[in-house]
Amino acid sequence: MKFNNRNVQISPKAKIGQNVKIGDNTVLYDNVRIGDNSIICNDCIIGEPNFDYYENLESNNYINPDTIIENNSFIRSHNIIYAGSSFGQGLSTGHRVTIRENTKMGNKCRIGTLSDIQGNSVFGDHCWLHSNVHIGQKSTLGNFVFVYPYVVFTNDPTPPSNICVGPTVGDYSQIAVFCVLLPGIKIGKHCLIGAGSIVGKDVDDYQLILGNPAKPIKDVREIKSRDTGESHYPWPYRFDRGMPWQGIPFDDWLKTNETI
Repeated sequence: MKFNNRNVQISPKAKIGQNVKIGDNTVLYDNVRIGDNSIICNDCIIGEPNFDYYENLESNNYINPDTIIENNSFIRSHNIIYAGSSFGQGLSTGHRVTIRENTKMGNKCRIGTLSDIQGNSVFGDHCWLHSNVHIGQKSTLGNFVFVYPYVVFTNDPTPPSNICVGPTVGDYSQIAVFCVLLPGIKIGKHCLIGAGSIVGKDVDDYQLILGNPAKPIKDVREIKSRDTGESHYPWPYRFDRGMPWQGIPFDDWLKTNETI
C-alpha cells in the first residue's frame, strides 16, 4: 500500500488541502502548499531547498521559498520538486521526474517519466512533455505545447559561458522525438518540428521544420491525409482527447478563449 503514513515527514510550515493523500517515505519541506484532492506518491521530495540552504548550513537565515501545487494534482513516485516552483491545477507527472527551482506551470500540465526540468522556466496551460525530456533553464513554452521523448532544450550559445538563454515555443506547437533546440531560438505558433531535427534558427508560425540543420519544408496546413484529403494541421481541429474543447468544435471553444 502506498499510503500507510510510514516515514512521512511534513514540515509544520507546510499547508495541506482537503482529501490529500501522501505516500510513504515522502518529505514536504517548509512553505509547501498542496491543493485539495491531490495525490503525492511514495518517495517524493516536495520543496527541496535551494543551493543557498546547503551553502550556509550553519546559518539560520535561510527561508525556503513557497512551493505551490494546486488542486487535483497527481505526483507519481520518486519525484523531486525544488522550492520556489508553482503549478496550476491538475498537474500530472510520471516517475522519477526532477523539476528545479523557480519553475512556473499553468493548469493541466503533464510531465513524463524521467524528464528533467532545469528550473527558471515558464510553461503555459496544457503542456504535455513525454518521457525523457530535458528542458534547460530559462526556457519558455506557451499553451498546448507537446514535447515528445528525448527532446533537449539547450541554453548556452557558447559553452561554457555565463550566458543562459533558453528556447521559446509558441502555442500549439509540437516538438517531435530526438529534437534539439539550440539556445535562444524562437518557434512560432502551430509549428511542427520533425523528428531528429536540430533547430538553430527562429521558426515562423505554421511551419514544418525538418533536418540537421533544420530547414522549413512547408506550411503545416498543406499536410493532408492520403485517405480523406483533409488537413492534419492545425491539430486542434482533429484532436480533442484531454483538451478543454473535448466534444465540441475547436472554433466554438476558441470563441470564448480568444486570448489563447
